[in-house]
Amino acid sequence: MTPGARVAAAIAVLDQINDGAAAEQALTAWARGSRYAGSKDRAAVRDHVFDVLRARRSLGGGKGRSLMQRLAKREDWPIDDLFNGEGHAPAPLSDEERAGLSAQLDLGQAAACDLPDWLWPLWQDSLGQDAQAAALIQQGRADVFLRVNQRRGSTKDAAALLAQDGIETQPHPTLATCLRVTHNPRRVKTSTAYLEGLVELQDAASQCAITAVAAPIGARILDFCAGGGGKALGFADLRDAQVFAHDIDPARMRDLPERAARAGVQITALATNELSQNAPFDLVFCDAPCSGAGTWRRTPDAKWRLTAERLGALMQSQDAVLDAAAPLVAVGGQLVYATCSVLKDENSGAIARFLARNTRWHMVSHFQLLPDTDGDGFYLGVLGQK
Repeated sequence: MTPGARVAAAIAVLDQINDGAAAEQALTAWARGSRYAGSKDRAAVRDHVFDVLRARRSLGGGKGRSLMQRLAKREDWPIDDLFNGEGHAPAPLSDEERAGLSAQLDLGQAAACDLPDWLWPLWQDSLGQDAQAAALIQQGRADVFLRVNQRRGSTKDAAALLAQDGIETQPHPTLATCLRVTHNPRRVKTSTAYLEGLVELQDAASQCAITAVAAPIGARILDFCAGGGGKALGFADLRDAQVFAHDIDPARMRDLPERAARAGVQITALATNELSQNAPFDLVFCDAPCSGAGTWRRTPDAKWRLTAERLGALMQSQDAVLDAAAPLVAVGGQLVYATCSVLKDENSGAIARFLARNTRWHMVSHFQLLPDTDGDGFYLGVLGQK
């Protein structure tokens, strides 16, 4: 595909998204109907679509053609070469489009920060003086980070082996077991380092959460909302502990046995009806379902699909998770609550609601990471029993 044809494909996908399709659904449908598109073409179209979705409002909104024109202008691409009507490229710009493209957009604060109007007051209330910076940084792409499995080798070993496959990395400034991928991130999953279990794809914020939680030697740790099991794998690698994983949807953990074997760790998966008979646990880690507001660089479609009603439903789910997990904690143990959100109602608000319902618990510690160049946004609160 030519660069212009890739732009045309992105326009078609964006129009489907504007009509209500989820981003992944629209991209998958395009790829299935475009067998001629190679892996580099699919990656380029995906990048175009996600670059627009991260900054849809600040690019002026509207249809895919207008959005791609403004993206091309922002990135200083040769717009007349991309929109030339040749082959499968989009038609050339009209005089009206060219005039509109040169005009300055009149944006309010929420639009300039690429947030829905209804969410902007909550965002400001949650983040205060950091609200604008945390929103603006999510207009760009997030870096790819790797967690080095210490049971398989050192960070230096991992960097050297990745380099043999053309993947360049640099150490994370604060996490000793974390590497930032600076070149060829799409090769990671086919690299020797990944296939041999030396590295796992995991954002730096999630790695920070794992390292921040203390657990005694031999502790029984339950990853209560395990999803794919990334944090369970981290606990098993970095802690001398028995690690268990659970998710309300067991299908999410289907790859966990293979990943654990590759990493050289042991994790016991538990169904919901097996939790009580395996309790108590010294540490129950709840990475609760949330808006993902700290990770919208990676999932920008979620930002635009979030509604006040959906946020309210997520808050109810977070309350239910804490209430279900608390009875599984051993006397003297810890209940850890985490989200990849930066919204107060999902974070400190959820803990406040839990403590109001459960007076024998208290807050031990908590911290909030904001999305920046070194990782996503993340919240973690540690609860203890009085």
